[in-house]
Amino acid sequence: MSKNLLRIDNLYASVENRHILKGINLEIKPGEVHVLMGPNGAGKSTLANVIMGDPRYQVERGRIYFDDVDISEEKTDARARRGIFLSFQTPEEIPGVTVENFLRAAKSAQTGVNQKLLPFRKELRETMAELQMPVEYASRYLNVGFSGGEKKKNEILQMEVLKPRLVILDETDSGLDIDAVKTISEIVGRYKNRNNAILIITHITRILENLPVDYVHILSEGHIVKTADASVIELIERDGFASILT
Repeated sequence: MSKNLLRIDNLYASVENRHILKGINLEIKPGEVHVLMGPNGAGKSTLANVIMGDPRYQVERGRIYFDDVDISEEKTDARARRGIFLSFQTPEEIPGVTVENFLRAAKSAQTGVNQKLLPFRKELRETMAELQMPVEYASRYLNVGFSGGEKKKNEILQMEVLKPRLVILDETDSGLDIDAVKTISEIVGRYKNRNNAILIITHITRILENLPVDYVHILSEGHIVKTADASVIELIERDGFASILT
C-alpha cells in the first residue's frame, strides 16, 4: 500500500476565537481524487486554509503530515515549496505585478532555479492556450479587472505552471459557465497522475464529471460525518445533505 501524501490527525482549529474544525482525520494517497462537500459554514474552506498554513487560523490540537513530514508548524511558503497548492474561492488582485512575472517568480521560488524568460514564456503561452486564455492576459496585472471566471482560470494556470503534488481546489467551479467548467475539469483530469493528488471542495458537481473520484467526505459542523465513494454525490444532488446528516 502506498504511503500517504497528506495525513491529518485529530485536527482542531479556530479563527477569531470561533472553533471551526473539531477533530478532523483525513488521509490522501498519491494518485487519488478526494471531494469535500457539506453545508455552508461546515468548515470546508477553513480546512483548506489550515492545510496551506494560513496564519489567520489557529491550530489548537492535532498534526498535519505531508510526505510523512510533520508540517504543522511550517509557514505557507515552505508548504508551497513542498508542493501544496490552494486555488482560492476569491483570488486576490495584485496591481503592478503581471501574470507572467508573478508566475515566473513563483516558479523560481518553488524550484530554487531561476526561470529563463523565453523558455518560461513559451510554456506559459502553451498552457494559456489550453485554458482558452488570450495571450495578452500574461501582461496584465494579476487578476486586476478580471471577471470571476477569468480569475478562476488564472488559478488553474498557476496550478499548471507550478505543478504541485497536492492540489486543493476551493470552489474553483463557482462563477464559471458550463464550457469553462468543462475545460477546467478536463485539464484537472489530465493533470492527475500516480504521483500527485487532488482535493476538490465543491457545491457544483459538474467539475467532477471528467474526474475519477475515489472518496467523497461530507463535512458538517467541523466534523467529517461520512466518507463514501462517488455514488454518494448522486444521492446528495437528489435529496440534499439532509439525507446524509439525519
